[in-house]
Amino acid sequence: MGVAVSLIIAAVGLILALAVHPASQGSIDVNTVGWILFLVGLIGFIIDLLLWSSWGPGYLRNSTTYVERRAPAYPRRRRRVVEEIDDPAAGPPPGY
Repeated sequence: MGVAVSLIIAAVGLILALAVHPASQGSIDVNTVGWILFLVGLIGFIIDLLLWSSWGPGYLRNSTTYVERRAPAYPRRRRRVVEEIDDPAAGPPPGY
C-alpha cells in the first residue's frame, strides 16, 4: 500500500471520525466509517514498516540484490611509451 497512502487513509479516517458531526441520521454512520478507515490506514502503515527492508526486519519481503561485475565491453588499454635514445658514442649494449 505504501507509507504515504496509509497515512492519507488514516488522516481521512480521523477527520471523518472526530471532526465531522452529521446533522441528520442517514443510513451510513460517518463516524464509524472514519474509525474503520483510520484502522485500515494504521494497519497498512505498520505492515509497510515491517516490510520495509532498509528499516524493519525485511525478512518477509524477498529483497536480495545481486550485483554482477562484468568486464567492460571495450576494455581500457594502457598506453605504452617507449623512448629510444640514439647515442652512437654509447656503443652496443652489454652482451651483444
